[in-house]
Amino acid sequence: MDAYELDPVDVRVLGCLVEKQALTPDNYPLTRASLLAACNQSTSREPVMSLGEAELSASLDRLLARRLIGERMPAGSRVAKYEHRLGYEWNVDGAKLAALALLMLRGAQTPAEIRARAGRIHTFASADVVETALSALADKYPPLVVHLPRQAGEREARWAHLLCGEPVAETAASAVPDAGCDAIVVGLTGRVAALEAEVAALKARVAELEGALVRD
Repeated sequence: MDAYELDPVDVRVLGCLVEKQALTPDNYPLTRASLLAACNQSTSREPVMSLGEAELSASLDRLLARRLIGERMPAGSRVAKYEHRLGYEWNVDGAKLAALALLMLRGAQTPAEIRARAGRIHTFASADVVETALSALADKYPPLVVHLPRQAGEREARWAHLLCGEPVAETAASAVPDAGCDAIVVGLTGRVAALEAEVAALKARVAELEGALVRD
């Protein structure tokens, strides 16, 4: 099951490339700066990350070596741009690629959650269509996703990707946390992490604009 053996940063990079190809086709492939901003988004990401240039560069090197991404130098451009090659390497596209990307970006989810969160990435007619796409990904060899056992308190079982190996099984206690101080602390920690990542992205943008003004 560890056939893919990708780093979590690699998974985030690939997921972002698939997402931005659908959402912002005019700006795709992505520059390093755009890709870094996409990886560090505080929305539609679980977990929120705060990657640096070195981490992104290391991930791009790994993905290039495995031919999961391609590097392009468009005519008239002075910076390289990057695109995913999952359609070629893993033979996934359409609904299957969209479902996989959402698992890569937001962790384990039910088919209903994937459909609700897909937005403009892909239009799923129903949760059953999502389930069909996930089943096709699970039937590949080696499988790309797995159907997780339903946890206590859950109405539906979730699916998870297998790109970093087998997902860690949740205990019933972690799946259905007790209301109280612990739940408040966990929620607050997540919001603080998201705000810190957003502030870091804004600081980087301000520094970039200040540098442009100095050069002018």
